[in-house]
Amino acid sequence: MRIARFTPASGGPATYGVVEGDGDDAVVVRLEGSPFDGLQRTAERTPLSEVTLLAPVEPSKVVAFGRNYAEHAKELGNEVPAIPIVFLKPSTAVVGPDAEVEYPALTSDLHYEGELAVVIGRRCKAVPVEDVAGVVLGYTVANDLTMRDIQKSEGQWTRGKGFDGACPLGPWVETELDPSALSLRSTVNGELRQDGTTADMLRDVAECVSWVSQAMTLLPGDVVLTGTPAGVGSLQRGDDIAVTIEGIGTLATRIAVG
Repeated sequence: MRIARFTPASGGPATYGVVEGDGDDAVVVRLEGSPFDGLQRTAERTPLSEVTLLAPVEPSKVVAFGRNYAEHAKELGNEVPAIPIVFLKPSTAVVGPDAEVEYPALTSDLHYEGELAVVIGRRCKAVPVEDVAGVVLGYTVANDLTMRDIQKSEGQWTRGKGFDGACPLGPWVETELDPSALSLRSTVNGELRQDGTTADMLRDVAECVSWVSQAMTLLPGDVVLTGTPAGVGSLQRGDDIAVTIEGIGTLATRIAVG
Protein backbone atom coordinates (compact mmCIF):
# COMPACT_ATOMS: atom_id res chain seq x y z
CA MET A 1 0.00 0.00 0.00
CA ARG A 2 1.32 3.44 -0.96
CA ILE A 3 0.43 6.16 1.56
CA ALA A 4 0.95 9.73 0.38
CA ARG A 5 0.50 13.17 1.85
CA PHE A 6 -0.79 15.75 -0.60
CA THR A 7 -2.68 18.91 -1.40
CA PRO A 8 -4.98 19.48 -4.37
CA ALA A 9 -3.08 21.08 -7.25
CA SER A 10 -5.44 24.05 -6.95
CA GLY A 11 -4.51 24.50 -3.28
CA GLY A 12 -6.05 23.52 0.04
CA PRO A 13 -5.13 21.78 3.28
CA ALA A 14 -2.69 18.86 3.38
CA THR A 15 -4.20 15.43 3.83
CA TYR A 16 -3.22 11.77 3.61
CA GLY A 17 -4.29 9.38 0.91
CA VAL A 18 -3.68 5.95 -0.58
CA VAL A 19 -2.24 5.86 -4.11
CA GLU A 20 -3.86 3.23 -6.30
CA GLY A 21 -3.01 2.28 -9.88
CA ASP A 22 -0.05 3.35 -12.00
CA GLY A 23 0.76 5.79 -14.75
CA ASP A 24 -2.13 7.79 -16.17
CA ASP A 25 -4.62 5.64 -14.23
CA ALA A 26 -3.17 6.39 -10.79
CA VAL A 27 -5.55 7.98 -8.28
CA VAL A 28 -5.31 9.12 -4.68
CA VAL A 29 -8.04 7.94 -2.30
CA ARG A 30 -8.30 10.50 0.50
CA LEU A 31 -8.00 9.25 4.07
CA GLU A 32 -9.84 10.64 7.06
CA GLY A 33 -7.28 11.66 9.68
CA SER A 34 -3.82 10.10 9.57
CA PRO A 35 -2.57 6.57 8.82
CA PHE A 36 -1.19 6.41 12.36
CA ASP A 37 -4.77 6.33 13.66
CA GLY A 38 -5.93 3.60 11.30
CA LEU A 39 -6.70 3.70 7.58
CA GLN A 40 -10.11 5.34 7.24
CA ARG A 41 -10.80 5.67 3.52
CA THR A 42 -13.25 8.16 2.10
CA ALA A 43 -15.07 8.03 -1.21
CA GLU A 44 -13.02 10.95 -2.54
CA ARG A 45 -10.75 9.91 -5.42
CA THR A 46 -8.49 12.33 -7.32
CA PRO A 47 -6.18 11.61 -10.25
CA LEU A 48 -2.59 11.59 -9.05
CA SER A 49 -1.77 14.10 -11.78
CA GLU A 50 -4.11 16.61 -10.13
CA VAL A 51 -2.48 16.68 -6.68
CA THR A 52 0.79 18.02 -5.30
CA LEU A 53 2.70 15.42 -3.32
CA LEU A 54 4.29 16.58 -0.06
CA ALA A 55 6.81 14.89 2.21
CA PRO A 56 4.86 11.73 3.10
CA VAL A 57 5.20 12.31 6.86
CA GLU A 58 5.99 15.19 9.23
CA PRO A 59 8.57 13.66 11.59
CA SER A 60 9.40 15.10 14.98
CA LYS A 61 12.95 13.94 14.18
CA VAL A 62 14.97 12.15 11.53
CA VAL A 63 17.57 9.77 12.98
CA ALA A 64 20.27 8.78 10.50
CA PHE A 65 23.04 6.20 10.32
CA GLY A 66 26.45 7.10 8.91
CA ARG A 67 28.86 4.72 7.17
CA ASN A 68 26.40 1.82 7.14
CA TYR A 69 27.77 0.55 3.81
CA ALA A 70 31.40 -0.56 3.75
CA GLU A 71 32.12 0.72 0.23
CA HIS A 72 30.75 4.16 1.05
CA ALA A 73 32.96 4.40 4.13
CA LYS A 74 35.92 3.36 1.97
CA GLU A 75 35.27 5.88 -0.81
CA LEU A 76 35.53 8.75 1.70
CA GLY A 77 38.65 7.31 3.31
CA ASN A 78 36.93 6.16 6.49
CA GLU A 79 36.98 2.95 8.47
CA VAL A 80 33.85 0.90 9.04
CA PRO A 81 32.66 1.95 12.53
CA ALA A 82 32.69 -0.67 15.27
CA ILE A 83 29.80 1.17 16.93
CA PRO A 84 27.05 2.72 14.77
CA ILE A 85 27.42 6.40 13.94
CA VAL A 86 24.07 8.09 14.51
CA PHE A 87 23.09 11.73 13.94
CA LEU A 88 19.91 13.80 13.82
CA LYS A 89 18.30 15.93 11.15
CA PRO A 90 15.70 18.43 12.40
CA SER A 91 12.15 18.55 11.11
CA THR A 92 13.03 21.78 9.26
CA ALA A 93 15.36 19.76 7.01
CA VAL A 94 12.46 17.77 5.55
CA VAL A 95 11.08 18.63 2.12
CA GLY A 96 8.94 16.63 -0.27
CA PRO A 97 9.28 15.12 -3.74
CA ASP A 98 10.16 17.46 -6.62
CA ALA A 99 11.37 20.07 -4.12
CA GLU A 100 13.83 22.76 -5.13
CA VAL A 101 16.57 23.01 -2.50
CA GLU A 102 18.77 26.08 -2.18
CA TYR A 103 22.51 25.51 -2.45
CA PRO A 104 23.62 26.52 1.07
CA ALA A 105 25.84 29.60 1.24
CA LEU A 106 27.99 27.89 3.89
CA THR A 107 29.34 25.24 1.55
CA SER A 108 31.32 24.79 -1.63
CA ASP A 109 30.88 20.99 -1.66
CA LEU A 110 27.25 19.86 -1.50
CA HIS A 111 26.76 16.08 -1.85
CA TYR A 112 23.82 13.76 -2.53
CA GLU A 113 23.30 10.46 -0.65
CA GLY A 114 20.41 8.22 -1.70
CA GLU A 115 19.00 6.19 1.19
CA LEU A 116 16.23 3.86 2.28
CA ALA A 117 14.11 5.58 4.94
CA VAL A 118 12.10 3.73 7.59
CA VAL A 119 8.87 5.37 8.80
CA ILE A 120 7.86 4.59 12.37
CA GLY A 121 4.19 3.69 12.82
CA ARG A 122 3.67 3.89 16.58
CA ARG A 123 5.30 5.24 19.71
CA CYS A 124 8.04 2.88 20.84
CA LYS A 125 11.11 2.59 23.06
CA ALA A 126 13.75 -0.11 23.57
CA VAL A 127 12.38 -2.31 20.78
CA PRO A 128 14.02 -5.75 20.44
CA VAL A 129 15.34 -6.53 16.95
CA GLU A 130 12.76 -9.28 16.50
CA ASP A 131 9.89 -6.86 17.26
CA VAL A 132 10.89 -4.01 14.93
CA ALA A 133 8.50 -5.00 12.13
CA GLY A 134 5.60 -4.31 14.49
CA VAL A 135 6.54 -0.64 14.97
CA VAL A 136 7.25 0.19 11.30
CA LEU A 137 4.56 1.79 9.13
CA GLY A 138 6.59 1.40 5.95
CA TYR A 139 9.42 2.71 3.82
CA THR A 140 10.16 5.72 1.65
CA VAL A 141 13.07 7.21 -0.30
CA ALA A 142 15.44 9.80 1.17
CA ASN A 143 18.28 11.99 -0.04
CA ASP A 144 20.70 12.80 2.79
CA LEU A 145 22.02 16.06 1.35
CA THR A 146 25.33 16.93 2.99
CA MET A 147 27.62 19.93 3.15
CA ARG A 148 30.70 17.70 2.99
CA ASP A 149 33.27 20.40 3.74
CA ILE A 150 31.33 21.57 6.80
CA GLN A 151 30.86 17.99 8.00
CA LYS A 152 34.59 17.31 7.77
CA SER A 153 35.81 20.57 9.24
CA GLU A 154 33.50 20.61 12.26
CA GLY A 155 34.01 17.00 13.31
CA GLN A 156 30.33 16.52 14.11
CA TRP A 157 27.57 16.34 11.57
CA THR A 158 24.66 18.44 12.82
CA ARG A 159 25.15 21.54 10.66
CA GLY A 160 26.62 19.68 7.70
CA LYS A 161 23.57 17.43 7.41
CA GLY A 162 20.83 19.39 9.19
CA PHE A 163 20.42 22.54 7.12
CA ASP A 164 17.05 23.58 5.67
CA GLY A 165 16.11 21.25 2.81
CA ALA A 166 18.75 18.65 3.72
CA CYS A 167 16.27 15.75 3.89
CA PRO A 168 14.06 15.28 0.82
CA LEU A 169 11.58 12.43 1.40
CA GLY A 170 9.04 10.73 -0.86
CA PRO A 171 7.20 10.16 -3.02
CA TRP A 172 5.10 8.07 -0.59
CA VAL A 173 5.35 5.41 2.12
CA GLU A 174 5.20 1.82 0.89
CA THR A 175 3.79 -0.38 3.66
CA GLU A 176 4.16 -3.80 2.02
CA LEU A 177 7.85 -4.27 1.35
CA ASP A 178 10.75 -6.52 2.31
CA PRO A 179 13.65 -4.06 2.77
CA SER A 180 16.42 -6.66 2.87
CA ALA A 181 17.65 -6.61 -0.75
CA LEU A 182 16.31 -3.63 -2.69
CA SER A 183 18.04 -1.96 -5.63
CA LEU A 184 18.99 1.67 -4.86
CA ARG A 185 20.07 3.95 -7.70
CA SER A 186 20.83 7.67 -7.84
CA THR A 187 21.22 9.77 -10.96
CA VAL A 188 22.41 13.35 -11.42
CA ASN A 189 21.10 15.01 -14.59
CA GLY A 190 20.23 11.53 -15.86
CA GLU A 191 23.72 10.08 -15.29
CA LEU A 192 23.88 7.02 -13.02
CA ARG A 193 26.00 7.76 -9.94
CA GLN A 194 24.90 5.21 -7.32
CA ASP A 195 23.95 1.60 -8.07
CA GLY A 196 23.68 -0.38 -4.84
CA THR A 197 21.51 -2.71 -2.85
CA THR A 198 20.22 -2.63 0.71
CA ALA A 199 21.58 -6.16 1.07
CA ASP A 200 24.98 -4.51 1.57
CA MET A 201 23.97 -2.67 4.75
CA LEU A 202 26.31 -3.42 7.63
CA ARG A 203 23.34 -3.21 10.01
CA ASP A 204 19.93 -3.99 8.60
CA VAL A 205 16.67 -2.13 9.15
CA ALA A 206 15.73 -4.03 12.30
CA GLU A 207 19.15 -3.47 13.86
CA CYS A 208 19.08 0.24 13.03
CA VAL A 209 15.64 0.88 14.50
CA SER A 210 16.33 -1.21 17.59
CA TRP A 211 19.67 0.53 18.21
CA VAL A 212 18.14 4.00 18.07
CA SER A 213 15.16 3.04 20.22
CA GLN A 214 17.38 1.95 23.08
CA ALA A 215 18.30 5.61 23.64
CA MET A 216 15.24 7.59 22.57
CA THR A 217 11.50 7.26 22.15
CA LEU A 218 10.43 7.08 18.53
CA LEU A 219 7.10 8.70 17.67
CA PRO A 220 4.62 7.99 14.87
CA GLY A 221 5.96 9.57 11.70
CA ASP A 222 9.58 9.67 12.84
CA VAL A 223 12.08 8.57 10.20
CA VAL A 224 15.22 6.44 10.42
CA LEU A 225 17.72 6.78 7.57
CA THR A 226 19.75 3.64 6.99
CA GLY A 227 22.86 4.94 5.22
CA THR A 228 23.98 5.26 1.62
CA PRO A 229 25.85 2.96 -0.77
CA ALA A 230 29.00 4.02 -2.62
CA GLY A 231 28.85 6.58 -5.42
CA VAL A 232 28.18 9.84 -3.57
CA GLY A 233 29.51 13.06 -5.07
CA SER A 234 29.25 16.78 -5.52
CA LEU A 235 26.28 18.74 -6.80
CA GLN A 236 26.13 22.03 -8.66
CA ARG A 237 23.41 24.67 -8.86
CA GLY A 238 20.77 23.59 -11.35
CA ASP A 239 21.44 19.86 -10.94
CA ASP A 240 18.54 17.39 -10.92
CA ILE A 241 18.95 14.41 -8.58
CA ALA A 242 16.73 11.32 -8.69
CA VAL A 243 16.92 8.49 -6.17
CA THR A 244 15.03 5.31 -7.07
CA ILE A 245 14.46 2.39 -4.71
CA GLU A 246 12.97 -0.86 -5.96
CA GLY A 247 9.40 -1.39 -4.78
CA ILE A 248 8.91 2.22 -3.67
CA GLY A 249 9.55 4.70 -6.48
CA THR A 250 11.61 7.74 -7.38
CA LEU A 251 12.37 10.85 -5.33
CA ALA A 252 13.39 13.81 -7.48
CA THR A 253 15.07 16.97 -6.18
CA ARG A 254 16.51 20.03 -7.92
CA ILE A 255 19.28 22.23 -6.60
CA ALA A 256 18.17 25.83 -7.11
CA VAL A 257 20.09 27.97 -9.59
CA GLY A 258 19.86 31.22 -7.66
